[in-house]
Amino acid sequence: MQHEIIISGFGGQGALFAGQLIAYGALAEDRHVTWIPSYGPEMRGGTAHCTVIISDQEIGSPLVRRPTAALVMNPPSFERYEPAIQPGGILVANANLIATVSARADIRAFAIKANEIATEFGSPQLANMVLTGALVTATGMLKLETLDYVLNERISARHRDKLALNKQCLRRGAALV
Repeated sequence: MQHEIIISGFGGQGALFAGQLIAYGALAEDRHVTWIPSYGPEMRGGTAHCTVIISDQEIGSPLVRRPTAALVMNPPSFERYEPAIQPGGILVANANLIATVSARADIRAFAIKANEIATEFGSPQLANMVLTGALVTATGMLKLETLDYVLNERISARHRDKLALNKQCLRRGAALV
């Protein structure tokens, strides 16, 4: 089993954090993993994306050209990565920012109003966690309990007060798929 994932959005939306969370989750489940971040020089407001590969066997190349799944948070990311997903793959999109819906019949696409849901929890910046919960559940790549463990271990002191909200947003996203 191997999952090749692209997570993409504007800088500041938490695309890189979502990728790190998934990568650390894979490590916690004793899987092979790669995580490669990429962002423009502007960071906040510019484009940011990362690739994550999770495998039960050694990973031959860390490059992802035809992802098995994509989590896209903004229209440019949708336009760039929706066509690249392998047939049979998964697309999770932030429907609050992306008005377009995938017309592909050969992938499973989920349009989730992540900003709206995160705002209901009182923390709009947690839209990335809503989408991550949906992605992980749709693909079956990791257990949500593993992500809880990783959040407990890895969330910074600065964001520790939002630990419970992160977990709630993960669960809400998972429930939508």
